Amino acid sequence: MILTKLSKPYISTVKFGINKVNIPEEHVVFNAKNNQLKVSVKGQGFSLLQYYLKKPLINIDFTKNITKMDSFYVWNSSLGYSDIISQFDKDIEVLNINPDTLKFRYDVNVIKKIPVVLNEQVKFSQGYDLIEHYQLMPDSIKIIGPESLIEEIASIETDTLFLKDIKNNIAINLPLRMPEVADEIKFSSNSILVSAEVGKFTEGSLKVPIQIKNVPANIKIKYFPKKVNVSFYTSLQNFNTVKIEDFMVECDFSEVSEKQHYLIPKIVKKPENVRNVKMGQELIEYIITE
Repeated sequence: MILTKLSKPYISTVKFGINKVNIPEEHVVFNAKNNQLKVSVKGQGFSLLQYYLKKPLINIDFTKNITKMDSFYVWNSSLGYSDIISQFDKDIEVLNINPDTLKFRYDVNVIKKIPVVLNEQVKFSQGYDLIEHYQLMPDSIKIIGPESLIEEIASIETDTLFLKDIKNNIAINLPLRMPEVADEIKFSSNSILVSAEVGKFTEGSLKVPIQIKNVPANIKIKYFPKKVNVSFYTSLQNFNTVKIEDFMVECDFSEVSEKQHYLIPKIVKKPENVRNVKMGQELIEYIITE
């Protein structure tokens, strides 16, 4: 019975979504929710069944049979009728197309380069850490779209990198979080490669001499201690390269108030390959000798 019905000819009106093709690169065309074509067709039930199994699409070619106005592309069925017909099987007859005109708002594209921001929640195994910072490839991407949409996009974030108990090097492809207007914007990439060198870390400490600056020429002072213990955290591979002269601890005498009898030490120089640098002394006592 069903096969018999599907073999009979029918007239049906089908709603087609619009698939925009060959849009000029310098323009972006906005999606309009009401842009669709109602096409009345005649054919056997078997031929028409395909249009009801999934939402059908009609291609609109922006390089032919379309008119460009101030801020719109205008498609007219009288110009584009033959293109529409060519997209149907020969055994399907197109009877009517409604509406006879479609308008597509467009804007001029601009190019903008924005940095990629890594979201990460990475927990390392005890005694392990990053040797250096995460490397992002690429660390920025180009976006192409209408200025009105991309002017407020200052950066793009990644999906969150969730890792735990890490003791080996990292190399993972990570998707980017596309903004809500992603359908209207072109992105040079939709993912990045996150890599990092991971190594064993250890703590170290050194006795660093204290330097006093801005002592007036007419006075002399004595201070204690002369050196301060500086602790740090660094990778095993860098541990033996860390030297006392890589650090500098200073006290500024000009910052001492009238009734203050101590100096405040500050670390003003440290090597790049250490972190969590701390001093074991918060105050340096001093006396004026003359």
